[in-house]
Amino acid sequence: MYQEFFGQMKKQLGQIDKWIDLTEAHAKAKSFDANILLGMRLAPDQFALVRQVQIVCDTAKLGASRVTGKEAPAHPDTETTWEEVRARVRSVITYLDGFSAKDFEGTATRTVTQPRWEGKVMSANDFFVEHVVPNFYFHLAHVYAILRHNGVSVGKRDYLGTLSQRAP
Repeated sequence: MYQEFFGQMKKQLGQIDKWIDLTEAHAKAKSFDANILLGMRLAPDQFALVRQVQIVCDTAKLGASRVTGKEAPAHPDTETTWEEVRARVRSVITYLDGFSAKDFEGTATRTVTQPRWEGKVMSANDFFVEHVVPNFYFHLAHVYAILRHNGVSVGKRDYLGTLSQRAP
């Protein structure tokens, strides 16, 4: 579970860092403050871009925390600049770097609960597969879509990042 999924989540968080560079370059080329984009959304009832990034970060860190039983760092959701967003993304990558495959042993028998579940539990494996992975990618895709919708030149390769291709 650790390498296959959390390794990929770290990679995708790193892609957000690259998207920030593209966003800042786009804003500079068009002569506007890049931080304006943090408030953008695709629909009126959707979270703004900054909140989408916060949820991507929280899903990765709290997913790892709940699945392993380790304490996650707190982030107060106060980011108002791309610099602050970048710092949050990087802090979550650093947090995930502190785990090893051994931390994820026993997830089949470990349970997870949350206050909003009203006393119900899930196995850590089910929680990860049914909640963490889809939630992470749902919000990550929205970050990408909001940037793209607002003219930032991000493409599929920017979403995927470097693939582990090799010669046969």
